[in-house]
Amino acid sequence: MRKILIVGAGHSGLHLAHGLLNHGYDVTVITGQSSQEIRTGRPSITQMTFPTALDYERELHLDFWSGQAPRIEDFKMHLYPPGGEAAVLKGRTGARDQYTISIDRRIKMADWLEYFEDAGGKVVIHGVTLSDLDYFSRMFDLIVVAVGHGELGALFDNDTSRFSGARPRVVAQANIYDVLPDAGESPNIGWAASAADAGNMILLPFLTADGPCHSLFLGDRRGGPMDVWPDRPRPDEQWRRMQDLLRTYAPEYYERVAGASLVDGSSTLVEYFTPQVRNPVGVLPSGGLALGIADVVITMDPFVGQGWNHSTRCARSYLQSIVEHGDRPFDEEFLAGAFERFWEYGLPVQSFAELCSTMWDQELPPHFQEIIGAAATYPEVGDRWIQGWDYPPDFEKWLYDPEKARAYLDEVAAAHGGR
Repeated sequence: MRKILIVGAGHSGLHLAHGLLNHGYDVTVITGQSSQEIRTGRPSITQMTFPTALDYERELHLDFWSGQAPRIEDFKMHLYPPGGEAAVLKGRTGARDQYTISIDRRIKMADWLEYFEDAGGKVVIHGVTLSDLDYFSRMFDLIVVAVGHGELGALFDNDTSRFSGARPRVVAQANIYDVLPDAGESPNIGWAASAADAGNMILLPFLTADGPCHSLFLGDRRGGPMDVWPDRPRPDEQWRRMQDLLRTYAPEYYERVAGASLVDGSSTLVEYFTPQVRNPVGVLPSGGLALGIADVVITMDPFVGQGWNHSTRCARSYLQSIVEHGDRPFDEEFLAGAFERFWEYGLPVQSFAELCSTMWDQELPPHFQEIIGAAATYPEVGDRWIQGWDYPPDFEKWLYDPEKARAYLDEVAAAHGGR
């Protein structure tokens, strides 16, 4: 039985660990935090589990929360041009009977870690140094690193040869109660906005350990108008500033959260980071190898809400590569090849990040405005845009290029009897 070590108990690492365990591998997860420490820790950036990723989790019996979490069946997107009225597009997050959910990472990772051990996986609660990893390379057939910081993260150097559409970012977030529904809408609709004068905003129905609430995300470039956190304010002050920013840049959002309050004293975060693409193969001092996974090698731009979607698909791709590899050695050629296989998906997601990063560098292109206008007449246009978040490579077929966009709109109009 082949022995595999996964360092880190994050989303991609645990998803891969469960998949490998189901295929009969001897899997050990080593993590610096117990499940109880994860449950009681600080919040992380809120993520979404889109319909396809949710199906992948169900295949591994990892969807524990759909009966409790708010089901996000629809999303509304606001585009705020410079000094103008918002353009609005609405669509379903999936096909009929499909939906998106958003779960507090503290619940999800703690439950997955405990379930992994209950299912027969080995869990070691201990910090890992580079010398530890070097020693482990002689004990395991394969080491997968799911920790992107510190000396382990430094194993994977920046790969400037690969395209990355990310920019240095600042994120502020709050989990809140008493969000007002918009008139005529389900309280479980998701809202997302991009403002030319500021950054991006996401308002999501969300499940915490204490039950359903909402999570509000504000993302901006470093030094942008929503980068107002140098003093790391206390939660109440951070929430006040977040409301002020919404009042200025996204008034519809402010109206919904004007009377909202923080869930508790651990409901806010501020994070600064620079997304990047790294080399996937780390070489240890003794010559042993390690494979970086998901955010370790492709740190997602939070603007595009792809964190868990990306990590799920990376874990699934690596699982397929490992299983198909059989009993052959996990050499450098295999490790690099496993990443290249995933990069076929990861590169289009970087293109999507580039679009979102540069959308307001100039006036919105005419075909964008045509698409938004068509979505008001043909619901399937809005559906395709929103459902592209589930699978961003689809955008290449109809959104980026004006000719492809207009050809698609012609097809839709023809299906409805003419344009």
